[in-house]
Amino acid sequence: MSDKFQEGQVLEGKVTGIQPYGAFVALDEKVQGLVHISEVTHGYVKDINEHLTEGDEVQVKILNIDEQSNKYSLSIRATQEAPKQEQRRPRKQAPKQQQQEEAAAGFNTLKDKLEDWIKQSDDREKFRK
Repeated sequence: MSDKFQEGQVLEGKVTGIQPYGAFVALDEKVQGLVHISEVTHGYVKDINEHLTEGDEVQVKILNIDEQSNKYSLSIRATQEAPKQEQRRPRKQAPKQQQQEEAAAGFNTLKDKLEDWIKQSDDREKFRK
């Protein structure tokens, strides 16, 4: 275990290997960590090879150090500024009267319907006799 690395530290590393689930980055000659595919960049990454290649010099942030297994969890995304999200327009609301009509015509509770069903059943019984 190297005492010179701490969680939250940002430093330069070199990509030493790429797997479908992430990239291995060497922090020095002895210490290597994993950048999970979800930590490569902001947004969805389908193929990590579109973002990284072996030998790339990258800036990484140490997210977690598991001292027992000597594993380093790294993030490239944490060193980048998040892209600004577009403001979404709020959905148009239906007029209140239309909403009330839809609610009345929509799902009713069993309690409300039970009386109707009992009446319909009684009417059928009278009709059969």
